[in-house]
Parts: sequence; structure tokens; C-alpha cells
Amino acid sequence: MNEGQGPLVKGTLTGQSVLVLGASGYLGQHICTAFAAAGARVVRVARGARPGAAVTHDAANGHDGANGHHGASSTVRLDIAAADLAELTRLCADAEAQVVVNAVGAVWEATADQMTELNARLVERLTDVVAALPRRPRLIQLGSAHEYGPAGPDDLIDEDWPPAPATAYGRTKLAGTRTVVGAVRRREVDGVVLRVSVTCGPGAPRGSLPGTVAAHLAAGQDVLRLAPLRAHRDLVDVRDVADAVVAAALVPAPALAEAGAVVNIARGETIPVRKLVDLMITCSGRSVRVQEEQPAQANRSDALWQRLDISRARRLLGWAPRRTLTDSVRDLLTATGVLVPDVPNGLDSGTAARLRDGQGRTAHE
Repeated sequence: MNEGQGPLVKGTLTGQSVLVLGASGYLGQHICTAFAAAGARVVRVARGARPGAAVTHDAANGHDGANGHHGASSTVRLDIAAADLAELTRLCADAEAQVVVNAVGAVWEATADQMTELNARLVERLTDVVAALPRRPRLIQLGSAHEYGPAGPDDLIDEDWPPAPATAYGRTKLAGTRTVVGAVRRREVDGVVLRVSVTCGPGAPRGSLPGTVAAHLAAGQDVLRLAPLRAHRDLVDVRDVADAVVAAALVPAPALAEAGAVVNIARGETIPVRKLVDLMITCSGRSVRVQEEQPAQANRSDALWQRLDISRARRLLGWAPRRTLTDSVRDLLTATGVLVPDVPNGLDSGTAARLRDGQGRTAHE
């Protein structure tokens, strides 16, 4: 599938160059952290005011990303949405990328045009660029469980479940998935799509249910007004998702292609979203009344049930979720500024400060 040198030293990421698009956002921050912990040289791509790119180096660990030290990082300021083929090619070439992670994607509050541009057309450009590079990097595209069609309470959704998205978000994410999968099948790209379920954890954006509840609790409000809490969702910790992305960087290309280049990332369990809200309120130690109201405009999925089969992720990636929902909720509340009794030691104050008020125009950015 690759011409010339393969994308990775087998079994290790130490010293390898990983380019993360959407590094300043929710998933992107955690993905960068996970790759750095694995010893990779991380090149973080974040939005900038100019169409051109400017590179700065992170010396937090005493290393300069340009020198190739293990675990070092650098930042490229670039408006990915406006980047053309030449800019994306230069970005990948300058980074000498062996792994490219696309953690960019417009979410529910974006317009249909914005979703089409970021979730579909950007993926087309990026896939074309990766396919044309002399040494093709591993391309990891973050897809969404909202690409799947409706399911019932007893259904377990595997990667062969018929795609039938009910929202503009799901349809545009599916278009991006099909672009990458098609290129893998034609042997033009060494890539994989991780279909990610609903995420929870530190930095959750306010456009999401966990982020909305955390923000209200941090503001000290006594009444929490939410859309009807009827759905059952498969919730996975954002840091477990980041671990899955790292694992996907190390799988041999033929194995990914043989598996169909799509892998579900979730907990494989479903809970009522009302239970999630109740757990967040309980962890906050506050007395809050929940008032369910029909929103003026319903732009989210109204599917009531979703539970993903993660057996392929276990088998192919050697990955499984490790964090509990309580871990996710407590760390999210702490990062948002809520004083949580008996907070686990896993979230230091510096991480909490960086992730506090995490917002953005993209879900994976």
C-alpha cells in the first residue's frame, strides 16, 4: 500500500512525526497528549488568522520539535478550512509526517455549508494530498457513530451496520468516511476511519450535553433547562478515544485494509442520558432541578438508542476503554471549575486549567 519506506517503525512511535489537524480542540488536545506520551514528535495544527502557516516550538519539556527529540512538539498556525492542496501538501511535507490525524469536523451548531466544507470537502483534499506524497503517512480520520442508521434497544451496531444518517452532521461525516475508505480500497492511501461514539470527559464543548451540564453547574444555576432526556447513548471517555487513535497508528496497513478500514470506538454499553445528567449533578454535590424543554429548533439526532460493537477495536487495535463514566464526569466537572468532592488524582490542576471553558466551532478540533 505504501511506496518506499513504511509510515512507522513497527511497534513504536518513539521519535515518529505525527501531524494532528484540529489540535486546539476537544479531541485534538487529548490526541496530542496521548501521542506525546507515546514518545512521538507531535506537530499540532491549530487555526490562525492568516492563510499562511507559522511554526512555533513547545519547549515545555526542554525539547524543540524541529530537532526531532522524542516527545517534543511544535505548533503550526493554519486555517485548515481555507487551506488548499498546495498548503496541505507543504504542511505534511514540512512536518515529515508519518502519521496524519484529522481531528477537524463541524458539529451540530454549524451550518449545513460549514459541515459540508469541514466534514466532507476538507477530507477529500487531505486524502488527495496524502495519496500523492512520496512517502505516504498513515491517515487516521475521525468519523462518527451518527453515520449509522436507526437501531433498537437490543441492537449491537457493528461496522457493517447500514449507514443511514438522519442529520446533516451524520451525512457529511459519512461522506468523509467514504472518501477515506474508497482511497484505501483503491490502495491509494494507508488509512483508517475511527467511528467515535458520544464522548465525555475533560474539555467537553458546551455544544455537547456533558459540556452544557458542566457549564451550568460551574455557573451555580439552580435550574438546569435541557432538551428532553429520552435517548440512550454509548458514552466513551475522550482520553480512551485518544488512546485508540494512538493504537490505530501502529496497526500494519494490510490488517486495516482487510478489516474494511472502519473501526468503532465506544464503550460497547448504553446508558440513559438522564442517568448521565443525574450522575453529574450528584458528583457536583449540588441541589439542582432539571427542567426538560422542547428546543425551538431540533438539529440533533433524535435516535433513541445506540450501542456500538467494539470487538473489531479489541481484536485489531488491541484497544479497550479503561475509564469509567464516573471518572469522565468527575474530571470534566473539575476541568470546568466545579469543586467536586473526592476528585480522583488523575487530573492535575494544570490540565484542568488548559481544558477549562473548552469550546470551538468543531467537535474534534
